[in-house]
Amino acid sequence: MSNRNILIVSLIAMVNMLGYGIVIPILYGYSKKFGLSDFQNGLLFAVFSICQFISTPIIGRFSDKYGRRPMLLLSIIGTAISFFIMAVAPSAIFLYIARAMDGLTAGNIPVIFAVISDSTLPQERANAFGKVGSAISIGFIFGPAISALTVGLGMAIPFVIAGIITLIATAITTVYLPETNKHLREVSKSKLFDFKKMWMTLFDQSVGTTFIINLLFYLAFACAIVYGFQPFTINVLKVSQTGNAILFTIFGLVGFLTQNFVVGKFTKKYGVKKSFTSSLLFTATSLIFLFFTKNIIMFVTGMICMAVFNGIVQTLIPTILSAETDEKSQGSIMGLSSSYQSIGMIVGPLLGGVAASMRITLPFLTGGMIILICYLLSSEVMKKGIRKETVFG
Repeated sequence: MSNRNILIVSLIAMVNMLGYGIVIPILYGYSKKFGLSDFQNGLLFAVFSICQFISTPIIGRFSDKYGRRPMLLLSIIGTAISFFIMAVAPSAIFLYIARAMDGLTAGNIPVIFAVISDSTLPQERANAFGKVGSAISIGFIFGPAISALTVGLGMAIPFVIAGIITLIATAITTVYLPETNKHLREVSKSKLFDFKKMWMTLFDQSVGTTFIINLLFYLAFACAIVYGFQPFTINVLKVSQTGNAILFTIFGLVGFLTQNFVVGKFTKKYGVKKSFTSSLLFTATSLIFLFFTKNIIMFVTGMICMAVFNGIVQTLIPTILSAETDEKSQGSIMGLSSSYQSIGMIVGPLLGGVAASMRITLPFLTGGMIILICYLLSSEVMKKGIRKETVFG
């Protein structure tokens, strides 16, 4: 294994999530000074995911044709520029331009995975992918923390810091990451966007229902947490931008601890089937509880419960998909899973913006009801069983 290559791409993955974690907790409050409505704010949150959905297969294909290194450099330079545009934006249109640019250059996860595949033996890849996953989690913990510590100095400061960190990652990549693709320009011909395949997958007897759950779950998460969280905390609970960033840090930390220390014990005791179904139910219940919260103590309690069970569900979705799929189709299935998650992250903030414009707490109830549908569907998935009972640790 090339430890240096794994370290560098893990750093890039961490910077991706670090920047996202810095921006998201303060984006709603920052954009409000430009006079955006709730729906316009939902569109601002969604435009990143729309552009990322478009760019991900293109960047992946170009990395096969032109190399991993140039595409990674292009992606992180674009992200850095987007942060600086956010910091100096003179009007709302520049916020949309910045988020679109970040999305168009942020589809580098497939390239990161490709570098790992180029640099490791098959038996080493699970460990390498795990390191990248941990780096992403760390980024989402420290990103909001950086926001919390710096937003008091000026609302543009966190964006400047995110841009500087990304430029440092660019320099490290430029100096230390070699080109790992040994098959440049040997690109197999296939569709960039196979929408027919995506649609037909929903009706597949083995994985179709799990994919529907995957799509709906991320849609609900984006509606309630990615978007609905901030209008409620700022307008109802009167939480400051610093306080919001701290709450996101807590959410990220709980999720990290859950995925690394709780999921294994939970699945060993109850099995994957029961763990998945019950976690969906408790996630839905936590969101519906948030709909009725009146103070910060109730809200934080509901958020922590939601973070625990959300962390379990997000870990078990790919586990179940992997177990429902034959060994030769693992890559294709995980790629489709990522596409459905992206669609959920596009529609979710738009739905959250519409819901919040009707009632500020409605995104929580909407998200909770959607996840209740996931819970009902999960009984159908579990009836089929999975080919192997997978546990962690």
